[in-house]
Amino acid sequence: ASFDLAGPTFRDDMYAEYKAKRVKAPDDLYAQIPRVKEVTQAFNIPIYELEGFEADDCVGTLARQAEQENVNVIIVTGDNDALQLVTPLVKVFTLRKGIKDTILYDERMVEEKYGFKAEQIPDYKGLAGDASDNIPGVAGIGAKTATDLLKQFGTLEQLYARLEDVKESVRKKLEANKEQAFLSKQLGTIDTAVPLALDLPACVSQDFDRGTVMRLFQELGFFS
Repeated sequence: ASFDLAGPTFRDDMYAEYKAKRVKAPDDLYAQIPRVKEVTQAFNIPIYELEGFEADDCVGTLARQAEQENVNVIIVTGDNDALQLVTPLVKVFTLRKGIKDTILYDERMVEEKYGFKAEQIPDYKGLAGDASDNIPGVAGIGAKTATDLLKQFGTLEQLYARLEDVKESVRKKLEANKEQAFLSKQLGTIDTAVPLALDLPACVSQDFDRGTVMRLFQELGFFS
């Protein structure tokens, strides 16, 4: 399991406005997070977190390390940002609508959803931005244009290397916002090289102490 920690991350250092428009969750929710961690620890589930990084970065790093061991990975998250991590060995299990409507994304399904490949999601954010994280993208370029450009050019780098092939009205926007486009791609890219080490044997899920879990659940008012 991984949690966002309080305090700034490297993205805040890069861009002061990162997530600036996000509405703060109710205090009732924040008050429950230590309890969630208590339950996680009672079940002997390792928690991976690191100051200066988001939970997504920790998850992405662990997923890539597991791939190196040829392990099949399922990331369970409510955050579609994780779809950029999907590979032949990595899938993402997430909610579609409510807790009963879920989906397990593989490479084909990510491409069906977006019209481009999982690894192109950061390039898409570089062009179209991401309002939920206050990532600016290129002013005047929306979802359809960004998708069309990625289908034609593949990556932001290849697009800017071949700007002469882009129609004038779009090219002017790209030229005027080049620095912002590459910053947005960087902000939207999950860091998969966080200084954490996956300990697979420690992740065995059946090795918890039943008495410890029972006592905690009774304290929390769960009796069935």
